Amino acid sequence: MITPTGRLVCPDGDETAIVLRHRDRHVELTRAEPGCRFFRVEPTSDPLVWTVYERFVDEAAFDSHQSRVRASDWGRATASIERDYVIESAAGSG
Repeated sequence: MITPTGRLVCPDGDETAIVLRHRDRHVELTRAEPGCRFFRVEPTSDPLVWTVYERFVDEAAFDSHQSRVRASDWGRATASIERDYVIESAAGSG
């Protein structure tokens, strides 16, 4: 399993609006990907910060996700937003 967790840190309300505009479709498309076991992008008490929780069955599924995201509306629209992630890897298919 590959489990990225982290935050999106928007510099201002304009960037937050971009996240809001694109988030639902991004979550929908990601959850439909082969190998995606879990995916959430949620607001925090700070309106400029979002938590991100992901889980993919293996590195290949995660790499495929990353490729799709780079070419997506979400990827282009949020490219300048700071990301602060930790990626954990664990054996097994749980």
